[in-house]
Amino acid sequence: MQEQLSNLTHEIEKFFSQPNSYQSILIFLISIVLVYWLSHFVAKGIIKVAQVVATHTDNETDEERFIRLRQIETYLSVTVAVVRVGLFCILGFIAWTIFKPADSSSSLAAIGAGTVFVVIAGQTVGILLRDVTAGATMIIEKWFNVGDYIKIEPFTNVSGIVERFTLRSTRLRSLSGEVIWVHNQQIMAVQVTPRGVRTMAVDVFVRDRAEGEKAILKIIATVPTGDMLLARPLRIKYAERWDDELWRLTIVGETPPGREWLIDNYFLHALKEVDEDKKKADRIFIHEPIARYADPEAERRFKRAVRLKKD
Repeated sequence: MQEQLSNLTHEIEKFFSQPNSYQSILIFLISIVLVYWLSHFVAKGIIKVAQVVATHTDNETDEERFIRLRQIETYLSVTVAVVRVGLFCILGFIAWTIFKPADSSSSLAAIGAGTVFVVIAGQTVGILLRDVTAGATMIIEKWFNVGDYIKIEPFTNVSGIVERFTLRSTRLRSLSGEVIWVHNQQIMAVQVTPRGVRTMAVDVFVRDRAEGEKAILKIIATVPTGDMLLARPLRIKYAERWDDELWRLTIVGETPPGREWLIDNYFLHALKEVDEDKKKADRIFIHEPIARYADPEAERRFKRAVRLKKD
């Protein structure tokens, strides 16, 4: 028994004192465990700072300051990944320095360590580098920020709020609650919804303005509002007189992407029901209501793009 213990002790001493491939693997695994726990606590501290920034962002009313805070929140999210990679490299180097054998030129150790590196590099490093390159490009070009609503191409149904954005991956929260992870190298293009809402307008045509507005306001009161419904209640924004017995009223509202049906379906259907049982001469609304997108910034951009020659 004593001889077996002595042999076991000798083997352990030999394992740590002489270079071998298993020693390299052990050092690598120890580095992973150490960096995981250390980065976990560092990341928690960064995340707390990001949460404070997120709170200020949600309460900010100034648009420019709001965008800057969103960018800071994005950079903090990326910092978590950068810190973890940095800690891994540092601890790996320290572990190798401490545990490496005196005769580090042994061919067996070199072959073992080289084999481990080639296997890991071939299966992971190449994939990670493509993700990191894509993530770094998106950050430099400011494709989107944490908190933005985006739709990812070439996927047909991958969209949601950006919850986390690192050099390697992007995490989304869809409107139905699912969490979606996407490798950055898989992102071909993104559609970013400004301010997280889509502005829609409905044009209606009435004979009597007062009567028309009264009927419209009554319907508006029945449309549910909220962050996941109508971001802002519908409102009559424009009233334009076209003739003695013809007014054009424009109703405007904002909805999250995917909730447009509250305006172009529910609201329009309610408008049509008002005159459903009336004769044509007694109808409040003369023509079919028209629903359309009405983003102010898009209208300004298209105004510059559209150039028609005068007759």
